[in-house]
Amino acid sequence: MLEILLPLILALGLSFSLILFLLRAPFLAQVLDQPNARSLHVAPTPRFGGFVIIVAILVSWSLAGITDWPTSTCMAVLAILSLLDDVKGLNVGWRFLGHTSAAVAFLLMLPLPLHILLLVPVILAMVWMINLYNFMDGSDGLAGGMALFGFGAYAVSASLAVDKTLILQSAVVAAASLGFLWFNFHPARIFMGDVGSIPLGFLAAALGLLGLQHGDWPLWFPILVFSPFIVDATVTLLKRLLRREKIWQAHRSHYYQRLVQMGWGHRKTAIAEYVLMLAAGGSAVFLLHQSILMVLFILMLWVLVYAVVMWLIDRLWTAHVRI
Repeated sequence: MLEILLPLILALGLSFSLILFLLRAPFLAQVLDQPNARSLHVAPTPRFGGFVIIVAILVSWSLAGITDWPTSTCMAVLAILSLLDDVKGLNVGWRFLGHTSAAVAFLLMLPLPLHILLLVPVILAMVWMINLYNFMDGSDGLAGGMALFGFGAYAVSASLAVDKTLILQSAVVAAASLGFLWFNFHPARIFMGDVGSIPLGFLAAALGLLGLQHGDWPLWFPILVFSPFIVDATVTLLKRLLRREKIWQAHRSHYYQRLVQMGWGHRKTAIAEYVLMLAAGGSAVFLLHQSILMVLFILMLWVLVYAVVMWLIDRLWTAHVRI
């Protein structure tokens, strides 16, 4: 137990203390996220929180003796690429190439039992997960909360399968995210930035595949755990495609963004999303040892829940824009 608790305490302590220190650093003014017409915040806010999360994860994994070089290397490369994007700004083509290369490299370095016909869909799914996590990082406490509950569910499930390495990997990510979330919950004093959201999206996909490879959970499990982000981002993307909008441009049409704009605010929206995240993760863990009929029933129930929630938000939004 101690060999698991110590890395968690280290990740939490590193994340919390480094952010506390850097918030007082003189170079702070150089890394501010300036509000614009498509953002939900109104004041310039530091955006290096994700850098701290990744450092805390890598240090804690290393000291815990985790030698998963494919995951660590790809995560670090994505963090560096995203840091350049945060500071200098990269065009869509370079970002997509970097994300795709990381997904391909991960699958090549960690041979998974995938048929050649499944390889391209898995790569595309990983790239989409990397990007959708970034798209959903637009409201105080949202991305950090998804990391806390999502990777927490991974850790609980890995513990049920007695997969010590995956327990540590997942729990450390959740702990590092909790240290960040202390400063990111509304009113946020710091943002995650691409340097945090992009690697966390990658980790959601990568650790999900590792659990699948180890036999810890079936394919539907990571999808359900991160469904609060996957459903919102995917449905929003499809709707924008149907409207022939430029999907790579920033916007404020995600369901969580609409809730904030309709008067829920960052705090109430985050709490509602936390309830959804906890329910999705908890039901996913519960279903791991249930019959296939129960699994199918609950998954269909989740489809119905998401459909109803999105329909209600769409109706409220239509009434809101008419005012």
